[in-house]
Amino acid sequence: MQRRKRRIAAVITAAASSLLLSLSFSAPTAHAATHDPVVFVHGLSSDSSSWDDWVADFKADGYTSAELDAWSYSWTQSNVTTASQLATEIKNVLARTGASKVDVVVHSMGALSARYYLKNLGGTSSVDDFVSVAGVNHGTSVASWCSWLYTSCAEMVTGSSFLTALNSGDETPGGVNYATYWSNCDAAIDPDSSALLSGATNVGVGCISHNEMNNDLGVYQQVRDFIR
Repeated sequence: MQRRKRRIAAVITAAASSLLLSLSFSAPTAHAATHDPVVFVHGLSSDSSSWDDWVADFKADGYTSAELDAWSYSWTQSNVTTASQLATEIKNVLARTGASKVDVVVHSMGALSARYYLKNLGGTSSVDDFVSVAGVNHGTSVASWCSWLYTSCAEMVTGSSFLTALNSGDETPGGVNYATYWSNCDAAIDPDSSALLSGATNVGVGCISHNEMNNDLGVYQQVRDFIR
């Protein structure tokens, strides 16, 4: 009788061990997010909807909604104020997603607040890749038409005190990967070379209008490949 009990116990133990071994091989393992979240910063006279095409493109390429943050701000205010708001936005994205860094993709004037954040507000510790699409990095003569109306426009005028300070010293600070994408027929940026940054990967994309730069599929594909 005792021998039979021991045999039954051995069978049960073996079965339990087999089950546990099977579960250890079949149980799913947790995976970290595959992408850095992307924070999009729009430009003058615009809002988050200007990124709708690219958000859809990123989703089609495997990004989740949680990894794509297109936000709106008051484009009439100083880029310094926007930079502070961007710092809060990125902090919230990191907290929400659990990521350690984000990628920042900007269009036009959005380059100025994002670069101020990187240079002056400690942003380099939270950003992996920075991408400027038709960014007004060194100003534009075109901004003179609205410089008397909006602080943000006055800051975009070539030679403004804001731009002089922003571009002094290292234009691509920290361990961030920087890229710019610029067009040789961008009527909003004069001269075209204003879009380039010293120390960045500067990519000419041909003749694409200013407002189409962050809708263009070809430019998107280059940006996507850079931040991956």
